[in-house]
Order: sequence, then structure tokens, then C-alpha cells
Amino acid sequence: MGVLTGRTALVTGASRGIGRATAERLARDGARVAVHYGSNEAAAKETVASIEAGGGSAFAIRAELGVPGDAETLWQAFDRHAQGVDVLVNNAGMALFASIGETDEDAYDRTHAVNAKAPFFIVKHGLRRLRDEGRIINVTAATDAAIAPIAATHMAKGAVTTLTRSLAAELAPRGITANSVGPGFIDTDLTSGALADPGIRAHAEGVSVFGRVGTTSDVADVVAFLASPDSRWVTGQHIDATGGSLLSLH
Repeated sequence: MGVLTGRTALVTGASRGIGRATAERLARDGARVAVHYGSNEAAAKETVASIEAGGGSAFAIRAELGVPGDAETLWQAFDRHAQGVDVLVNNAGMALFASIGETDEDAYDRTHAVNAKAPFFIVKHGLRRLRDEGRIINVTAATDAAIAPIAATHMAKGAVTTLTRSLAAELAPRGITANSVGPGFIDTDLTSGALADPGIRAHAEGVSVFGRVGTTSDVADVVAFLASPDSRWVTGQHIDATGGSLLSLH
């Protein structure tokens, strides 16, 4: 039996990338996993099929994030499949590649609606469903680093890192922990195009003290620990999952 056997997890943005790796890992640990997706139904079904092929249990739920009522829509879809949740992973997000000077208000608002507002209200509307001794894990960013080309995105992710500490204090009486995870350069289908450039890959590899680009499993394994009973004494923390990329900054 896995450490999460008998528990239910919800992973947002789980149709690919870090979200998919996380959903698959939590399922291997025994959880029944809600695989959230925004638009790519085929990819979400592939994630569910992969989990089921490995002997796990999963179901897909759709909700577009960053629009009014998104959190309610997500939980209504969840409620059609399960009653109560033990592990909530806010992973879904979007990246706006633009400097401050190039960012207009509409793009800024959209970025914050998806990356900051959606997780806030997903937690809010999930609290009555989240069981005592539950886990909240927010996948944010390496917010100690300055990454000018995604300033608005980084700002929104930083807000969720701050939110995490407030959640940890508020929910502690119920035994619920709240932590955030900040990935570094990760090789996913979204970054594969850029990383195909030898120069970009060399830079990404050189940032980490391990001399390589991170994998989705590298991050998923960190999330899995925070989702497990073994993490019961860890809360309100931001876990640097950058492969030591920030060591030169300290």
C-alpha cells in the first residue's frame, strides 16, 4: 500500500508537464487523483490513462482558470466524482513573456487572474472539502531570482508564495499544512523548443550546481513528499526546487 492509499488528490494543470508528473506520482503513492485541465481534453485523458495503466485511479475535470467563477466551476466538476479532498496541488499557470515596458493592462490582469487569483479562490472554495490533516502545495516559482522577461508572471507567483504562509497559519488548527515549491529550469513540452537551442540549453544547465536541466519528476517528487504524512511537521515553507540554481545569490 502507498502512503496516500485511501486519499484523494486534486492537481490543477495536470494534463502535461509538472502537473502530469505530479498526478502520476501521487497516484503511484496510492491517491485517487483528479486531473484538472483547462482546454486540452486529449492530454488530460492521456494522463488518466497513464495512471490507470499503472494500476492507479484518476478522473479528469475541466475548468478554465482566470475567468469569473472558475474556482466554483472546478469544484463542481470535482464533486461529481468525489466527496472531499486530502491533497490540493495548485500547479496550473501561464507565463507572460514580456518586460514591464511591453506589458499592457489586459495581459497583466490575465496573468494575475490565472496565476494568483485562481489559486486563492480554489483554496477558498476548497476549504469545506479539504479534510483535516490535509495538504496544500502551491507550485510557484524561484521568486528570489530576478527574471525580467516574465516580470508579471513572477510577481503573481510570488503572491501565491506569500499566500502560502498565511494559509499555513490559518489552517494549522485543523492539522492542514501549506507549502510552496519553486521549480527552476525544467524540461517540459512547453520548454522543449527553447531548450533545443544548444546555447539556451547550455545556459540552463550551467545555472544549476548539478549541471543539468531539471525534469518534471524532480519537482513531482518534492511535491509528493509535501503531500505525504511524513511532511506533517513542515508548513509555511517555500521549497527551492531549482537544483541549487540560487546558491550563487546567497
